[in-house]
Amino acid sequence: MCLHTIFIAAGFFALSIISIILVLLRKARKAESVAKLAANDTKKLNDKLEIALKKAETASLAKTNFLNNMSHDIRTPMNAILGYAQLMEDELKGKDLPETSEHLEKLQQSGNLLLSIINNVLDMARIESGRMEIDENYARIEDIRQTLFEIFDDEAKKKNLAFRYTINVEHEHILTDTTKVKEIFVNILSNAIKYTPSGGSVTINVDELICDEPGYMIVRTRVSDTGIGMSQDYQTKIFDAFTRERNTTMSKITGSGLGMPIVKKYVDLLGGTIDVKSEFGKGSTFTVTLKHRIADEGYYTEKHVEELETDSGILEGRNILLAEDNDLNAEIAEAILERAGLKIERVEDGIQCVNQIMEMPAGTYDMILMDIQMPKMDGYKATQAIRNLPDKDKACIPIIAMTANAFEEDKRDAIEAGMNGHVAKPIQVDKLLSTLVEITMKQ
Repeated sequence: MCLHTIFIAAGFFALSIISIILVLLRKARKAESVAKLAANDTKKLNDKLEIALKKAETASLAKTNFLNNMSHDIRTPMNAILGYAQLMEDELKGKDLPETSEHLEKLQQSGNLLLSIINNVLDMARIESGRMEIDENYARIEDIRQTLFEIFDDEAKKKNLAFRYTINVEHEHILTDTTKVKEIFVNILSNAIKYTPSGGSVTINVDELICDEPGYMIVRTRVSDTGIGMSQDYQTKIFDAFTRERNTTMSKITGSGLGMPIVKKYVDLLGGTIDVKSEFGKGSTFTVTLKHRIADEGYYTEKHVEELETDSGILEGRNILLAEDNDLNAEIAEAILERAGLKIERVEDGIQCVNQIMEMPAGTYDMILMDIQMPKMDGYKATQAIRNLPDKDKACIPIIAMTANAFEEDKRDAIEAGMNGHVAKPIQVDKLLSTLVEITMKQ
C-alpha cells in the first residue's frame, strides 16, 4: 500500500513536472514568436532608419552642392562688378571728375554691401547645415587689431567718429581660426560705426584674462559706441536671424539682419561668450570672450622670416600663365596683374593649361593662376596632371587657385590637390599681390 501510494505520488509529481515543462515550452515558443516579431519589427525599423539616414545624407549633400554652386555662381558676376569698379577707380585717379568719382564710390559701396549680404546668407546656411568647421592657424593679436583698424579707420574718419583702440595682452602669439575671429569683430565694428552718428566715438578694449588651462589664454574684447543704442526688448532678439530694430529700418540704415546671428554662431563655435549692454539713444557695448591656444615660438620666428621684405616690386617682369574660362574675369585679372608689372598669358581650360606647360620649355612661366570650375578639365585635375609630369622643373611650378570656390574646405581642397595658395573671387588686389609675393619669395 505504501509503495502504491509512493508510485501514485511519483506519477503526480512527474505529471506536474511535465506540465510545468510543457507550460514553460509553450511560454518559450510564445516568447520566441514575440522575439521573432520584435526582431522583424526592429529590422523593419532599422531599414526605415537606414533609408531615412540615406535620404538625410542625400539631402545634406544636395544642400552642400547647392551652397557651393550658389556661392560660385554669385561670386563670378560680383567679381566682374567689383573688379571693373576697381579698374575704373584706378583710371580716374588724378582726373577732375568729381561726379563720376562719387557715382563710382556709391557703386562700390553697393557692390560690397551686396557681397556682404550674400556672404552672410551663405554662411548662415552653412552653419545651420553643420558644414562650418574650425580652421586653426597662427596669428598675432596685433595683426588682427591692425587689420580691423585699417578696414574701419577711413570709414570712421569720413563720419567724423573718434576711433580708439587699446590692447593689453601678455601672450601676443596665438593659434585660432583667424578668419572667424576677424569676421566676428568686422560685423560688430561695422554695426558700431554704421549706427553711431557723426561726432560720436567707437572704442575697442582688448585685455588678457587669467586662464586656468595650461597652454591657453583668454582674450576679452569690448566694443563700445555712442550710437543710437537698442531697446531692452530688441536686446533679447538681437541674435535671432533676420531681426532688426524698428528704428534702424525707419532711418533707412541698410542691413540683412544676419550679421549678429552669425557673430553668435561663430562665438559659440569657438567656445566663447558674447554679451551685449545697450541703452536706447546712448549707445551699445559688446563684450566677446574667446579662449586661444598659445603659439610656440617656432610659429612666430618662422613667420617673422617670411614677413621680411614683402615689396610687390619683386613681381616686376614675372611671367604668369592664367587659366580662366570666363572672359570678363580674365580681362580683370590681366589688367590688375599687368599694372603690377607682370606678364600674362591666358588659356581657357585645364587641358590647355597642362598642354601649355608640357609644350613650353621649363622656366617659361614663373607661376600659374588656376581657376577651378573650367570646362574639359577642372583646376584640381589640371594641377594633379602638372604635378605628375616627368620633368620635375615643370612639375614643381607654383600654382595658385584664383577661384569663386571660396569656402574654407575649398582652400583645403586646393592645397590637397597640390596647389601652393588660394585667392577667392571677387579678387582683392592687395590680397592677390601679397599672395604672389609670398609664393615668389618661397621659390
